[in-house]
Amino acid sequence: MSEGEGQAKNRLFLGIDLGTSHTAVMSSRGKKFLLKSVVGYPKDVIGLKLLGRPYVVGDQAFEMRSYLDLRYPLQDGVLSEISDRDIEVARHLLTHVVKSAEPAADDEICAVIGVPARASAANKALLLKMAQEVVHTALVVSEPFMVGYGLDKLINTIIIDIGAGTTDICALKGTVPGPEDQVTLTKAGNYVDERLQNAILERHPELQMNVNVACAVKEQFSFVGSPAEVASFEFRAAGKPVRCDVTEPVRIACEALLPDIIESIETLLRSFQPEYQATVLQNIVFAGGGSRIRGLAAYVKDKLRPFGEADVTCVKDPTFDGCRGALRLAEELPPQYWRQLGEVSGP
Repeated sequence: MSEGEGQAKNRLFLGIDLGTSHTAVMSSRGKKFLLKSVVGYPKDVIGLKLLGRPYVVGDQAFEMRSYLDLRYPLQDGVLSEISDRDIEVARHLLTHVVKSAEPAADDEICAVIGVPARASAANKALLLKMAQEVVHTALVVSEPFMVGYGLDKLINTIIIDIGAGTTDICALKGTVPGPEDQVTLTKAGNYVDERLQNAILERHPELQMNVNVACAVKEQFSFVGSPAEVASFEFRAAGKPVRCDVTEPVRIACEALLPDIIESIETLLRSFQPEYQATVLQNIVFAGGGSRIRGLAAYVKDKLRPFGEADVTCVKDPTFDGCRGALRLAEELPPQYWRQLGEVSGP
């Protein structure tokens, strides 16, 4: 066996969709998992005794939040270098993600990591610096590009990836998208949660509300346009259960996302050559957790009607379509060519 064959055999490829709220991972050996992008640290010595370790990562940290200090290292979908403490939190998250992929001791780990479309050079450099500590080679690419690659939609397509921290919109023209082909909006899932919490409290100020409750309402009932059902949710008021109709607050909060998204789609559509624009309208794809909003495709199709007949679809697997595309990219394009696609750490 040649040296190159030996190296290929021991390569573990990872596709990582690094999100503000959740991180999704797929490996070339069939490992697939989703975890919350959060690290928890004991608030005091009692918490340390209950936890039995210095920190915990992911869903387990969130479940123990009553006695942990929760840190979300991704602000608007990117790492932000504020202090040594923030760097440590991000390192703990990334280390846990790679360890959870169960690499062998002699593996050469090659990871394609998705970030918001217009993440700054400084943010990408910081992420690659982190990645260099836990993988051998890392490539940072935009999240909507990952989705498009996985769907075989790399030309005459607009991908809209609605995450928790950002909404990323990308025009795919058959080449690696440049800054002019991409838009990042900070109105996304977390923005909907905040708008929804405020809209519910305006109508029912007696309710005990926080963002976690608002997120639960959103995940159960999110819709735009005409409601398919009455959104009725059981809250707490003065410690007692109380059921409220939240149909209108849910609609208002979800539709608040769409004006900026539609405006960005229109701008990117005009950036294509005129002879391709009718084809592009037939390839408008929503991805990410926000693509689960009921009525989204029909609502956007109607708003795009002045430009022609549009075909707007939502991906089948919003949780894993991003990291699936990243993994496919990693497996199909050898790491020595990754520098042609974006920023790379490693040899």
